[in-house]
Amino acid sequence: MKQDAELQELAGQIAEASAFLNRAAELLAERVVGQNKVLERVFIALLANGHVLLEGVPGLAKTLIVRTFASAMNLAYRRIQFTPDMLPADLVGTMVYNPKEMAFYPRKGPVFANIILADEINRSPAKVQSALLESMQERQVTIGDQSFMLPEPFMVLATQNPVEHEGTYLLPEAQLDRFMMKVLVEYPSYDEELEIMQRSAKTALLPDVSPVVDRYEIQKARTLIDLIYVDARVQRYIVDLVTASRDPVAAGLQSLEEMIEYGASPRASIFLLLAAKAHAFLRQRAYITPEDVKEVAFDVLRHRIRPTYEAEADNVHPEDCIRQILAHVKVP
Repeated sequence: MKQDAELQELAGQIAEASAFLNRAAELLAERVVGQNKVLERVFIALLANGHVLLEGVPGLAKTLIVRTFASAMNLAYRRIQFTPDMLPADLVGTMVYNPKEMAFYPRKGPVFANIILADEINRSPAKVQSALLESMQERQVTIGDQSFMLPEPFMVLATQNPVEHEGTYLLPEAQLDRFMMKVLVEYPSYDEELEIMQRSAKTALLPDVSPVVDRYEIQKARTLIDLIYVDARVQRYIVDLVTASRDPVAAGLQSLEEMIEYGASPRASIFLLLAAKAHAFLRQRAYITPEDVKEVAFDVLRHRIRPTYEAEADNVHPEDCIRQILAHVKVP
């Protein structure tokens, strides 16, 4: 284990570097009522260089969260409305002919921004959804025979409605696996909804917020996250959780054998570790604990575990499987 003096020094650097998150959180609290867990998960994804799938019914401030978040962070923001008639070129761009020069040149699409709101991503066919794959994983876009790097930081925040299924297309597993987390956006409490109504029942539009963060602060935070100490036992705990979803019998979870069709990929282990590090960073710690892993486990794993048909018929959800895995796997 690292020396205590080193960890204390790193914790001091983290406390200083995380100050921008407090400024951003205060600004977001002025615009967004409640949804604290959703906001924290968005911060975690930004720090860990990941993407987030936000699932919730319309009217829960998903767009407001993303737009205000991008403005507070001083990041270029684009909202892309996914529709059934959308084409991949509408997303990434295309080659345009210039008659004066008698040559084609690339015209970049709206994906060239720091924060992308892919609104109702399940409204478009698979060929459009898959157009995001290269940008999400490789951080680049190919137009014609040229590849263009996307700006840093780059983050996709996609939304989908879990209730309405008519005219929608399920995200393919390869697309889902690119998202670090799938976050459920819940209804506000009674008091929160009362405050929302009092704030929002006005004819005047809300003005844009002023940025409170410099981009170099984000990069500095990411550099420190890479230095956060992870004990070998915690690393094995993460892998134990993920492999238990793939082979529950070997993990001693015979009851899950008939409930899970397939489990989480190795990418889940990577994202669990990164998200746990970012979670520790938010709490100004220079090391992660199993509790950090547990805190982000549901969001990282829920879209990577598919229940069998029989389990779905019995109303078994991925969260039920994750809960059993967390309860069974030994905590170091």
